[in-house]
Amino acid sequence: MSDAYTTHGAFSWNELMTTDPAKAKAFYAALLGWTLEEAPMGHTHYTLIKVGETPVGGIMGIPPGAPEGMPPNWGAYVTVDDVDAAAKKAAELGGHVCVPPTDIAGVGRFCVISDPQGAVVSLITYAKK
Repeated sequence: MSDAYTTHGAFSWNELMTTDPAKAKAFYAALLGWTLEEAPMGHTHYTLIKVGETPVGGIMGIPPGAPEGMPPNWGAYVTVDDVDAAAKKAAELGGHVCVPPTDIAGVGRFCVISDPQGAVVSLITYAKK
């Protein structure tokens, strides 16, 4: 497991949610030389992005339940020691919890917050492997 997955405050994952995953995968693979590996997650089609053999992110369709008209976007994940405590602290500091702490089977627990100015980032505590 990379240090970024265990170090509080480290950016550890990047994820593209898009309206056309196939086009996005073709574009980024050609542009950046990424290796792409299908990694089904329940009902969601998910593609791991690898640089060499190292997973660095993922690509997926915009999920059901996302706000209508949500444009394709990249999201960044920052590792935290305790996602529940971090979500609570973000709210106490004037931020907003957009997606409450939620489990991702086999991955860990994440939430999405916005800072007081509205910038959005995901926080994650990875499952111990």
